[in-house]
Amino acid sequence: MPLDQLRSEIAELNSLDSQAVSAVYDRYYPDIYRYVSYRLGDETLAEDFASDVFIRLLEALHAGRGPRENLRGWLFGAASHLINDHLRRRYRRRQEPLEEDYPSRAPAPPDEVEDRDRASILQRALARLTAEQQHVLTLRFGEGFSLEETAAAMNKKINAVKQLQLRALAALNRQMVK
Repeated sequence: MPLDQLRSEIAELNSLDSQAVSAVYDRYYPDIYRYVSYRLGDETLAEDFASDVFIRLLEALHAGRGPRENLRGWLFGAASHLINDHLRRRYRRRQEPLEEDYPSRAPAPPDEVEDRDRASILQRALARLTAEQQHVLTLRFGEGFSLEETAAAMNKKINAVKQLQLRALAALNRQMVK
């Protein structure tokens, strides 16, 4: 999106115009939801957290602390902060989720089992990475951000993002081999 169009979008948001807020929500909610879902691996939590990001946006706009130049980066940064806060709380207070449905007695197709196993191994390996490493991999590969967009969202220089990505991939590879 061109810089002038971004500034116009942010100016409309700062006026708390309901149509502008609705347009931003419609435009960015799917990306934020996908990002949160990828990081947490829980669709229900992803819905709640993605909505919370937009509530935070409205609160920040009302307080005059909203995004100035990079709305998309601001939204992903807010999502990252919410996720990190959640993961810290969960780490301190371990909880085991209750199963809502009972497993079927019928055997699962082998391909489905392999896919679930691979996804589970990947999810566990990702969980062992630092929050910053998870964040860079999710933005780059889960959301398809460019290096420039990732650097803006993480408030880092491009070379720092490249190094972080390289280290994160190496750490993920080590975790997957274990």
